[in-house]
Amino acid sequence: QVLLVESGGGLVQAGGSLRLSCAASGSAFALYAYGWYRQTPGKQRELVARMDRGDSTRYADSVKGRFTISRDNAKNTGYLQMNSLKPEDTAVYYCNAQHILFSSQKYWGQGTQVTVSA
Repeated sequence: QVLLVESGGGLVQAGGSLRLSCAASGSAFALYAYGWYRQTPGKQRELVARMDRGDSTRYADSVKGRFTISRDNAKNTGYLQMNSLKPEDTAVYYCNAQHILFSSQKYWGQGTQVTVSA
């Protein structure tokens, strides 16, 4: 069982930056691939960035070059650095972790709101 807690969301002007954190507890974070997803009202949750086995990364086309996913396994924490934010980045951002061997073990955080004003 893994508990994920996101933090770092807030209100920022367009062009600004935020860094989201995902603190994991209950199991070694290094055993999990993890990613960031976002959701707006009435829309499906979508992938923003993901770090898989071997720390390979992938990003949604809409955030490539602006967002960077990273992790610090010693601190059991993942991060999403978001630069050059746009109003269309406004959403609730969720952290997800999936065990690298037992893929049915998936966990979600409670989400953190990011609002980008024009």
